[in-house]
Amino acid sequence: MSMHVIKPGMFTTIQDKGRIGYQKYGVLTSGGMDPLSLRIANILTGNQENEAVLEITLMGPGPVLTCQKDQLIAVTGADVEVEIDGEQVPLWKPLFIRAGSTITFGPCKRGCRSYLAVAGGFDVEPVMKSKSTYVRAKIGGVEGRPLEKGDVLPIGEPSPLAERLVHMLKSKGERAPEWTVNHAHFLPLRKSPVIRVLAGRHLSHFQEESQQAFFERSYQVTPQSDRMGCRLKGESIRLKQKLELISEAVAFGSIQIPPDGQPIILLADRQTTGGYPRIGEVATVDLPLIAQAMPGANLTFQQIDHQEAEQALFTQEAEMKDLTARLKLEAFSF
Repeated sequence: MSMHVIKPGMFTTIQDKGRIGYQKYGVLTSGGMDPLSLRIANILTGNQENEAVLEITLMGPGPVLTCQKDQLIAVTGADVEVEIDGEQVPLWKPLFIRAGSTITFGPCKRGCRSYLAVAGGFDVEPVMKSKSTYVRAKIGGVEGRPLEKGDVLPIGEPSPLAERLVHMLKSKGERAPEWTVNHAHFLPLRKSPVIRVLAGRHLSHFQEESQQAFFERSYQVTPQSDRMGCRLKGESIRLKQKLELISEAVAFGSIQIPPDGQPIILLADRQTTGGYPRIGEVATVDLPLIAQAMPGANLTFQQIDHQEAEQALFTQEAEMKDLTARLKLEAFSF
């Protein structure tokens, strides 16, 4: 089975949860910018959560794709118009499509990245145990690059759960089930999101006025943002005095302050180490909100402690397990 690329969109790549365990060798993690939407797309198509999907950047016309055979797909992430053979279809649901159908991504209403999963996942060759594309190093995905017109994407074998979902939808003569994921709960897309942040290891080294400004004023996402980092513009953050640092490991969500005082939130294609002082670390549960923030969006930051961040993550993981269990119950109770 395969999927054919009629139009690639502006920047569409194959991603999974990332190239884990190789940062000590200087290899970037990469992976989905919005890991939660990626995981849910896979759950809805009966895949393992780490299976490869398409990450679609929606700052222009989206991709146009066709499927060689009957297929089960799901689209999550940004609020975007998706059509199958000219008919608009819902997001955040399993979707049964017939062989030869054309999938078209249209205008994006809110957010900027969508995730398309197919039952069986995209069967490309892993590099260092991951199928994720890292364009600058030209590894992973399809020849280490964004999709191009004419690409043929091989698809793996669907799971028994995916086959049950297809059987259920075929038997009912439906493209999608009546139920849907509560996406507003999992991914509350807002024009001006509030981002929960833990204190960074260098927070106390910044001027009191700068600390206050960071947590009380908004910062705007700039057009220079990319998969490496979300670059912000706002009141300059200043150190109390010059600080000499040795480069150390950074994480998805580390907020660095370079010499110009404008924060940079490190994202999926972040470097493995960094020497700029860190004012904060974005809570894991709010990383998807950063990934979905369009240039021009205003972010405000709310400081929380480790216990609050852990509890929010534990709650989210419990809800993800519940979603997986409910999907299995729906499929196998038919």
